[in-house]
Amino acid sequence: MTRVAAIDCGTNSIRLLVADADPATGELRDLHRAMRVVRLGQGVDRTGRLAPEALERTFDACRAYARLIEEHGVPAGKLRFVATSASRDASNREDFARGVREILGVDPEVITGEEEAQLSFTGATRELTGSDTYEKPYLVVDIGGGSMECVVGEDAVAAARSVDIGCVRMTERHLTREDGTVVDPPTAALVAAIESDIERALDQAAETVPLSEARTLVGLAGTVTTIAAISLDLQEYDSAAIHHSRVSYASVSAITDRLLASTHAERAAIPAMHPGRVDVITSGALILRALMRRAGAKEVVVSEHDILDGIGWSVAEDGHRP
Repeated sequence: MTRVAAIDCGTNSIRLLVADADPATGELRDLHRAMRVVRLGQGVDRTGRLAPEALERTFDACRAYARLIEEHGVPAGKLRFVATSASRDASNREDFARGVREILGVDPEVITGEEEAQLSFTGATRELTGSDTYEKPYLVVDIGGGSMECVVGEDAVAAARSVDIGCVRMTERHLTREDGTVVDPPTAALVAAIESDIERALDQAAETVPLSEARTLVGLAGTVTTIAAISLDLQEYDSAAIHHSRVSYASVSAITDRLLASTHAERAAIPAMHPGRVDVITSGALILRALMRRAGAKEVVVSEHDILDGIGWSVAEDGHRP
């Protein structure tokens, strides 16, 4: 077993995985998983810069993760920090890199959307390989805060594309007023504008990825897992119940309509809803529904294993050298 640590810093959240990995058996045994909503991408779509308060929230999380990594005895050189959409877009990303380096002793890797797709595919499908339950090829879709990754493959990636739609980006672009408040609930015109953006992005994705040819749709990240929790009527977030649950298109569509008609208070009252997703879940649901419709998917298989697990495997298998 090799002890590894992986950090995934996205537009909305930053997550940590500490695990023992055995490449020979394909086992990735969790020791600790953590997630904080830090909204690193706050305002990036509008300003092109990471906001000072967003950076400080992220650095606070990094300090907490540094303590956990030390407590679990992760060896030197076995931590990988991956940053995605928000930090790709920011003109002051060196401020972000400097802070991470000072706290954790590693440079954050601002990876491309294609690299993000590869890591997500590995994390989501490694445990599905060899199973007769899930038909190949897979379409793995990671709906993040700033971007969405679509990747098709069987035992390896055949095609991948990252497009600049995500639950935070769509919310800030279409639903956020100048004073920072969110239109709640959104008007039909605003919903139509979001859906138009989504359809254009799906057109771009389809240029590279044969969305409708996959036999199993695998959905990743907080939008998808939250919709699964709502579908399952969970009274609290239960990762074990959510992992590999199946949510039908009809259920996704009904939940999306429910979220579109709800107020902030009504969404916040949903038992499994993380407070950091209350304002952005509606845009995320619109993305998932449109993607399923475009792909002709009757259901989505929900995975709690995603890019974070892919990052962990990249360290354990020496495919990455910190």
